[in-house]
Amino acid sequence: MSTTISQLDKVKTGPWNGGKSPWNLEYGKIMMWFFLVGDAFTFSAFLVYYGAQRFSHAVWPDPDKVFQSIPGITDEGQPLVFVGLMTFILIMSSVTMVLAVEAGHRNSKQEVVKWMLWTILGGLCFVGCQALEWTHLHHEGFWFGRNPATDIATHMEGANVVEKLGHFFTGDVSYTSALQFANLFFTITGFHGFHVTVGIILNIIILCMTLNNTFEKRGSYLMIEKVGLYWHFVDLVWVFVFTLFYLV
Repeated sequence: MSTTISQLDKVKTGPWNGGKSPWNLEYGKIMMWFFLVGDAFTFSAFLVYYGAQRFSHAVWPDPDKVFQSIPGITDEGQPLVFVGLMTFILIMSSVTMVLAVEAGHRNSKQEVVKWMLWTILGGLCFVGCQALEWTHLHHEGFWFGRNPATDIATHMEGANVVEKLGHFFTGDVSYTSALQFANLFFTITGFHGFHVTVGIILNIIILCMTLNNTFEKRGSYLMIEKVGLYWHFVDLVWVFVFTLFYLV
């Protein structure tokens, strides 16, 4: 009788009955996933609270009227154009990050440097656009704990309040809704902008390490993949922020 063991039988005799451990992942990558899961809960809490406030009020500022400017070009008449540009820039930076990771798998230093530079540029453009949007809204009168009617609102409602806030609403006007909107907008987009800024710093560090041949000496560009996970997470979160603040 033959005692030859087929390759399939060898696989079946593995400790996991499949020949490969499902936990066969690099430690740093697992830790990054743990961090991202925890961070996802934080963002979820913010967004759920925003949704609860948004739908518990009978009226709410109309995004098409609040975000209708292109800073430096026009103050009205272009609803969601500027934030659409911001979103496109951030999504394209995610694409360039994918290309950087792919180049790292091929140990192509020059391509990694090229795509990391584009990713950093995209992140800087996004943060810069967000700063312009914040500046414009602050000029309009929105800020933490404030809205355009704060200085004249002796009562929560009234003719003066309607005059100041009317062009941000469709139909009825609510001072409280405008105040909640301002607080939550600057808190959540600021928290996201902080994450983007951290991502830019990490990408710059990774770029410097690449230029210093650190990964070539290690024989692996795995660190770029770890930072890429973080960058894609930041992009994904923006999709939800964009939907809730600008579209709903």
